[in-house]
Amino acid sequence: MAKRRKSDSLKEEEKKPLNKENFKKLTGVFQFIKPYKGYFIAGLFFLLISSTTLLGFPYVMGKLVDVAQGKASGVFTEINTVAFILIGILAVQSFFSFFRVYLFAQVSERAMADMRAKLYNKLMSLPMAFYDKSRIGELVSRITSDVSLLQDTFSVTLAEFIRQVSTLIIGAAIIFYTTPKLAGFMIATFPILVIAAMVFGRFIRKLSKKTQSELASANVIVEETLQSINIVKAFTSELTEVMRYRKSLDKVVKVALKSATFRGAFISFIIFAMFGGIVAVLWYGASLVQEGTMSVGDLLSFVLYTTFIGGSIAGLGDLYGQIQKAIGASERVMEILNEEEELQIKAEDKIKLNGAIQFENVRFSYPTRKDVEVLKGLDLTVDAGEKVALVGHSGAGKSTIIQLLMRFYPVDGGQIMVDGQEVTSLSLNAFRQNIGIVPQEIILFGGTIRENIAYGKPNATEEEVIEAAEKANAWMFIKDFPEGLDTVVGERGVKLSGGQRQRIAIARAILKDPKILILDEATSSLDAESENLVQQALDELMQNRTTIIIAHRLATIRKVDKIFVLNEGKISEQGSHQELLESENGTYSNLVKLQLQD
Repeated sequence: MAKRRKSDSLKEEEKKPLNKENFKKLTGVFQFIKPYKGYFIAGLFFLLISSTTLLGFPYVMGKLVDVAQGKASGVFTEINTVAFILIGILAVQSFFSFFRVYLFAQVSERAMADMRAKLYNKLMSLPMAFYDKSRIGELVSRITSDVSLLQDTFSVTLAEFIRQVSTLIIGAAIIFYTTPKLAGFMIATFPILVIAAMVFGRFIRKLSKKTQSELASANVIVEETLQSINIVKAFTSELTEVMRYRKSLDKVVKVALKSATFRGAFISFIIFAMFGGIVAVLWYGASLVQEGTMSVGDLLSFVLYTTFIGGSIAGLGDLYGQIQKAIGASERVMEILNEEEELQIKAEDKIKLNGAIQFENVRFSYPTRKDVEVLKGLDLTVDAGEKVALVGHSGAGKSTIIQLLMRFYPVDGGQIMVDGQEVTSLSLNAFRQNIGIVPQEIILFGGTIRENIAYGKPNATEEEVIEAAEKANAWMFIKDFPEGLDTVVGERGVKLSGGQRQRIAIARAILKDPKILILDEATSSLDAESENLVQQALDELMQNRTTIIIAHRLATIRKVDKIFVLNEGKISEQGSHQELLESENGTYSNLVKLQLQD
């Protein structure tokens, strides 16, 4: 498990090479920017104008020095005039920069909100098979971290990248045009810095990746121990886990310090080489000034231009890395958006079923375990309004039958019919609206009791919600809460007891008023008194509804019309409770005897 999470972390940090193929993956995100292309084009216009305007600053600064030395030319005749021109350049640049930032923010905020909405819509429409092979943490990371990274890319990184590239190209063209000798001398010093940066940079990146890997391993320890803190405390392993985490952190520190050593050496070399290069350029420039082939103002302009260009080159490295990360993020986001959907999320006409169910020679293996066949030619018939129970040892296929009936997975062979129609011919969303389920492991959402009961019928009136709660024997404790139906249940219902959660889930199923009802040992968490009252409510609820009960405690299924006993993916026995008991060597009879012994 730790190794798997470690590799996932490395994938998160992976930077994709900026080639034509990978750049296409990033452009896939542009579909979300298309509705706001007016903002985007205007932002690019303001970006280019602000960048170009600012590049006039070094030139005018040089003229300021020349005018101060009595060398006037063109409009640059007085110091005050030149100063006003400089202030004007800064004012125009500031004006255009404001609108550039504002317009790109409009694009990124709106486009990424659209992306998050579409991504969430997609996640809601994907089949269970997708979730079987995906980790929830990864999916949450896609809709949060990856989209945030893309948002930064389109609001800041892309704009900065374009600005730095335009500064580099235009600035280089200006210095080669105005001071070709000095520009050529400066370019001759570049190869040394570039080669050193490539060698050091590659080595430092490897060490940084190793640091991230070790840190990921340390984080796995924290995640696993916090998720299983009850086990840690039960086995008094707190000290063991602390020592394990400390040992993992020591590895992180060791690799990080090694990386820091090389980074320090690289920075020291760059500082020496860079300032050495500046000294050499200034020495050569001073020589040209002394010879009279260049003015002091031109030298100042050259120095300022090279400062701009140097800043652009330095910034491009980080921006390039950010774009590489954005390509990886866009690839992961587009992978989800390109997944095949289970259904289209939209309002649909409802269908009303009678609830007759038939499984004909159904074969099935879970997509993640294709080598293990769970159902092996299963045949099962349930008449409309009939109450049946599914019995069998763990892994016999009881839950699988329910999941196939709800169309969480497609069958590998055979067919499932409802009211004589193959279920795949019915609208999936409309079909599921006819099914209500009360699972053994109750899942409540972190809202109010009212919202949880009305989950299957959001437009239900307060009277309907209260009536459902009364039938489920839940109103007796709900009314005692100060906030009543508006009581917040907490994440996954942690503020309620197990029995209270169970009764709210039953009320939720009652309110939905389904034609097919699935009960996964729906009274297992209740005390004897509550169980009796809720069982009465369930008996009433099951009237005129097809009901399938997954039975763990056999005492709860004596009143059903028919019991199906599953064994090795097939129905081995079927009949009423009394009929199956009469078969002394039968599977059901043996299960009853085992439970009576307990």
